[in-house]
Amino acid sequence: MSLQQLWLMCLSYPAQVVNGLALFLALAGGWLLLATRLREQRAAARLLLDGELATLAEAGLAGDARSERLNRFFYAFGAASLLAALLLSWLSTSLQAAALR
Repeated sequence: MSLQQLWLMCLSYPAQVVNGLALFLALAGGWLLLATRLREQRAAARLLLDGELATLAEAGLAGDARSERLNRFFYAFGAASLLAALLLSWLSTSLQAAALR
């Protein structure tokens, strides 16, 4: 399939293209949230195995500040991409309804 035919197909079905982009953003955001959660669990398990978790809890420290800041950023970015996917999905349904009229 040539690039010109692919472009014409995208122009013919704009709702499908927007919905595909929403699907990509939802998958990427969900994967980022899941990977961040697994990263947090592995770090807590590593601290628990090393016996450092109890000493950090006694000292009132939750963990490394840089890691927590990075995790908060990943959570916010993942949530924002899921929100963008939801909005794009709603937009694609309105595009499809407008095309049917």
